[in-house]
Amino acid sequence: MRRSILLFATVGACLAASGALAKTTSRIEEVVVTATRVPEANDRIPASTSVVTGKDLRLRDAWDLQTALSLVSGVEAPAGGDAGPSSSVPSFWGLHEFDAFLLVEDGVPWGGAFNPAISTIDLNDVERIEVLKGSAPVMYGATSFVGVVQVLHYPAGQAANRMDIALGSYGSARGDLSLVLPGTTDFHESLALDGQSLGFADKRESVADGHLLYRASDAIGRGKLRFDVNLSFVHDTPPSPILRIGTGLTPLIPVNANFNPANAEIAENKYDGDIGWTQPVALGSWSTLFSYSHSDVRYIAGFLHPDLSGTVDTQDQPRSIDDVYFDTHITNQSIKNLTLIAGMDALYGHGSQYTYNDNSAYTVPLNGSVLPPPTTLLPANEIGSVNDTRWFLGQYVQADWKPDHYWDVLAGVRLNETFENKYSTDRLLTPPPSFTGIHANRQDVRPSVMIGTSYRAWRKGGDEAVLYADYRNAFKPAAQDFGPDFQPAVLLPETAQSYELGIKGALAGSALTYDLEGFLEDFQNLVVPLPSGLLTNAAHEQLKGVDAQARYQLMPDLALSASLAYHDDRFGHYMFFNGVSSVDVAGRQLTLSPHYLASLGILYSPPKGLNGSLVVNYVGRRYLDEENTAPVPAFTTLSASVGYRFGRYDLALEGTNLTNQRPPVSASEFGSQSFYLLNARMLWLRLGYSL
Repeated sequence: MRRSILLFATVGACLAASGALAKTTSRIEEVVVTATRVPEANDRIPASTSVVTGKDLRLRDAWDLQTALSLVSGVEAPAGGDAGPSSSVPSFWGLHEFDAFLLVEDGVPWGGAFNPAISTIDLNDVERIEVLKGSAPVMYGATSFVGVVQVLHYPAGQAANRMDIALGSYGSARGDLSLVLPGTTDFHESLALDGQSLGFADKRESVADGHLLYRASDAIGRGKLRFDVNLSFVHDTPPSPILRIGTGLTPLIPVNANFNPANAEIAENKYDGDIGWTQPVALGSWSTLFSYSHSDVRYIAGFLHPDLSGTVDTQDQPRSIDDVYFDTHITNQSIKNLTLIAGMDALYGHGSQYTYNDNSAYTVPLNGSVLPPPTTLLPANEIGSVNDTRWFLGQYVQADWKPDHYWDVLAGVRLNETFENKYSTDRLLTPPPSFTGIHANRQDVRPSVMIGTSYRAWRKGGDEAVLYADYRNAFKPAAQDFGPDFQPAVLLPETAQSYELGIKGALAGSALTYDLEGFLEDFQNLVVPLPSGLLTNAAHEQLKGVDAQARYQLMPDLALSASLAYHDDRFGHYMFFNGVSSVDVAGRQLTLSPHYLASLGILYSPPKGLNGSLVVNYVGRRYLDEENTAPVPAFTTLSASVGYRFGRYDLALEGTNLTNQRPPVSASEFGSQSFYLLNARMLWLRLGYSL
């Protein structure tokens, strides 16, 4: 880590001293839309918002959130987890909860009223990714606590206009195509296609997926119609997590052992269509967006018992999910220095699942030398089902007041109405057989608010210093994880209040941009497991820390990026059952939440000739358990690319996790004391062509 810091510092100092510094447009003035729904310069937003450009993504060949967000301060997104190797478990402000953040694709909550649909997100033909720290309680309501990630593809009629093919480690291959289709003065359309077949160090683990995104827009009279079709087909063969025994992972299980049944899979076919309309009206600009998606999912996996007996519980789960999103709002800017947004939205989700469980289905040696049987040969001894319907409704008003060139006040309030109706069944087939069916429902009506202000304390030329502060009050209905266990209750919503204070701006003729924020967030009604295996609202957490990031544009095509975060996230109160007794873990550090995170990156991307990138990520010491008895050492990963552009072609050699670190990075919610490891080193050779 120290050598990497010295290397970056030396390169930066030498280039600056040689007069290579270039005056460029400040990245702090980039326009963002996630916080306000309307284009707004990043330096006026009273919140910490980061932008990852499509140019940077393509330079690093980022096909997953882990790579895409690796230079965003205080953010982790290790690939894998219970949702499969094509997914990831992002953390913001140190909280490792799969459902605590909101994923948005082109204005649509991706995953709807249930959980972020990370495995079907498409990073091909992306114009930029916006990352908002903290919740979005007014614009997106009861959907997030610690962050919003919005993936924005090129609009209809624009595209990266390129084609790539690549070959990688473990027999992997992938390709992508994005192009603008023929249109007219008023009608525009574009198309993006991609697919990949991935192998891993675990020879049974794999990913095979494909995506299609068609975008069209048409100017009709005074309005503009938008139409998108988004298709995703994902087929994962999952790895097995490794068990923690006592103060660490057991050495009895090899790193790449796989105990899943022979027909294990996490497969999802997702069909999504969006239609939007924008036009001027008497009160301002009226925008409406409607989205519908349907997903068919099959989840087949097995999890080891934590007693190291080699006994495995299996689950075979066919699932169907329908998501509907509707938003309509009016933006009024007729009053000088004031922008008003008023609207309403509805988020609907319906999920139905059967689960065929075979508890203690088979026993295999812990060295992974035996291929387990498929679930088709294993009679289920428990059959469960869940039919869950959710509505998140909201009416919101937000005002953005800029009285002068110094101040910006952003405030909003939203009235949330959430409804959930769930029917759960559990049929035990082992003697004595039994059947339980329970209806449960819940309705909550409560406001959520956000108020923030920014003050430009200093400006000279393109340089500036902007102070900002905000308060956000959010709540979120407890997640439906579609696990194998019988969970009939509809729990209380989790709630959070957050405070943020920071400074951001630009220096060195706008070549250096920076953002330093401090945060404090209190979580209540956290959902935790009981000794019986059922879930309940029984914990409190407090998140606090500092995130800092900077980008130094050394030359127009050469940038140095760095970030450093300190998080001190702890349980406020939680009577944790450790298998023997209940222990009060108040004051203990949250699991998998390190105190320190850091990143360093060099990005060199000229229009022709040599190009490349180098990214170093540091993750500090953390704990695997609530009692903080199982520490995990800090680790450092390295990713790099080197390429050459000639004419319309470019050839690149790329690698991720070049240090081949394999620490535990995410916990399983389905296997007690089970942890997924960081993916092994991966190398790629890529050939690209600009259309």
